[in-house]
Amino acid sequence: MSDRVQLTIDNGVATVRLSRPDKLNGLDPEMFDALIDTGKRLAADNTIRAVVLHGEGKGFCAGLDFQAFMASAEVGQKLFDRGSESPANVAQRAAWVWQEVPAPVIAAVHGVAFGGGLQIALGADLRYVRPDAKLSVMEIKWGLMPDMSITQTLLRLVPIDIAKELTFTGRILSGTEAVELGVATKVCEDPLEEALSMAKVIATKSPHAIRAAKKLLNEAPGLSRADALKLETELQIPLLGSPNQMEAVQANAMKRDPSFADPE
Repeated sequence: MSDRVQLTIDNGVATVRLSRPDKLNGLDPEMFDALIDTGKRLAADNTIRAVVLHGEGKGFCAGLDFQAFMASAEVGQKLFDRGSESPANVAQRAAWVWQEVPAPVIAAVHGVAFGGGLQIALGADLRYVRPDAKLSVMEIKWGLMPDMSITQTLLRLVPIDIAKELTFTGRILSGTEAVELGVATKVCEDPLEEALSMAKVIATKSPHAIRAAKKLLNEAPGLSRADALKLETELQIPLLGSPNQMEAVQANAMKRDPSFADPE
């Protein structure tokens, strides 16, 4: 990948590292492009069973690097460009692409996750955070509002009044409070180690069932009750009697580790 994002893959677990530590992994045009390209690559790779997303250096991501966009209005305007392959524009997709990856994505957050950095973490399925991490919907500090898919992420995690308070004030949450509010999933002293450990566990499960479960849980909240129940059935039927489902049954019966095939 580019020097902004480093990607390693080991036994179906992809580790994505934001790699601009001198700028606290601040988001410049190259970082936006690298995040999207990495997410698209992982979405197209059927051997990927789990993804861990983290930041190099002292923090996860400090948000938008304003200096990188001040040289030219055209550079900033490109963030609002929208292609045909995703409903998200460039700025949104750097965060939303992690929901487009069929495999589960875990963000490991230490140090700061401010503004766009927090929204990237919110795009993951799970967020493991250090207790002393600092998280903020910080756009209001700069006279802006959050616009990197927060309507599709934060609003699924917390009540609307909590989302409004965090957005209107831009106040900084500790990792501990973030978990208490539902913004993050789990507090841990070493989020990266625990995220990798969880990713390895997920990678041992049937990838067909895991991908179907992520699709179900992502799409059901936006559906009517009837359509959500219908989706459960539509996703379950192909799993029943499939090779990986039979392998799960046989492995449990024989008390051995299963060996699952990747999706074609």
